[in-house]
Amino acid sequence: MSATYLMPTYNRQPISFTRGSGSWLYTKDETPYLDALTGIAVCGLGHCHPKVTEAIQQQAATLVHTSNLFGIDWQERAGEALCNAAQMDSVFFANSGAEANEAALKLARLYAHQQGFKRPKVIVMEQSFHGRTLLSLSATANPKAREGFYTLDEDFIRVPFGDIAAIEQAAHDHDDICAVFVEPIQGEGGLNTAANGFTYLEQLQAICDSHDWLFMLDEVQTGNGRTGKYFAYQHSNARPDVLTTAKGLGNGFPVGACMVRGRANGLFGAGSHGSTYGGTPLASRVVHSVYEVLADDSIMDNAVTEGQFIREGVVNALGRYGVSTRGAGMMIGIALPEEMDCSKLVDRARDEQKLIINVTGGHVIRLLPPLNMSRDESSQVVERLVNLLKPSF
Repeated sequence: MSATYLMPTYNRQPISFTRGSGSWLYTKDETPYLDALTGIAVCGLGHCHPKVTEAIQQQAATLVHTSNLFGIDWQERAGEALCNAAQMDSVFFANSGAEANEAALKLARLYAHQQGFKRPKVIVMEQSFHGRTLLSLSATANPKAREGFYTLDEDFIRVPFGDIAAIEQAAHDHDDICAVFVEPIQGEGGLNTAANGFTYLEQLQAICDSHDWLFMLDEVQTGNGRTGKYFAYQHSNARPDVLTTAKGLGNGFPVGACMVRGRANGLFGAGSHGSTYGGTPLASRVVHSVYEVLADDSIMDNAVTEGQFIREGVVNALGRYGVSTRGAGMMIGIALPEEMDCSKLVDRARDEQKLIINVTGGHVIRLLPPLNMSRDESSQVVERLVNLLKPSF
């Protein structure tokens, strides 16, 4: 296996997979690996879900691409399904989460322009991650990711995640704020949740409403059933003005979406934004197929049940060693003692336990299993994690 012609933007693991089915990935020699990461929250319905596969095959044989210069029936159908599930008014389809977030940030700037702002600012959170395009990277907290790219840091105000007082202080100190942009659960930052849970979102919305700011949610990772609701904000009574998503939206097919409602609806007009590949007949039919599957409530109920089973199993076995869990549904963080060396955990899980995981935030194992993972597979996740971690204590 040679990566000679690929830019070295990833530290790739020394393994490749040739096929996948449900919760499992297989190497060329058919060695099975239990996938508790799903491409980082992408294949939420499992690998090669039959309904999604059928949609891809049928549409690829019918019509892949025309242009957004024309009406696209599947785009309209996908938009209706997505907006109804998300409780939003309209959608712009893109190709990735970064593009969706770039659209959201452009909306915030356009909104500010219409309000007469000279150089508006958006409040974002410490430990956040919003993408690697210029605006989304500028909104991202990680200074190492921003280093060398001349990001637009002066356009953002960073505050601690979950700290309402810091938002109120920013409002007092600045008269050029136009929006707040936040992940309901911080994925790359370490599966961080606010101390008061999703009530935090309601408090954020109240502040935004009082100052006439846009309340914008990045649900690229938390959306599409991942937490047991279509979107994580639906665990609260909050309602965003702008909502972005991707990852599980296409179950492996590249697609993203930026949705709007209320004061954000109608900001974009003809010519103000666009995408050559956004919302093609093929991509749109895939989205529609994913939401047909998610419409079966048992899928998201299963995400809640099995996610809780995994968390309880890990705590019951390892809680005495200072291990704790956080998250919602099938978005699970396993927080390990900070003094523990986690540098080899991903490799050991793969090689010793045939388990695919991720470590984020330095000492948090991130699990993003399929929403429809079986109880037997969930039990295996717990067993393999315990076998991986217990010798370290």
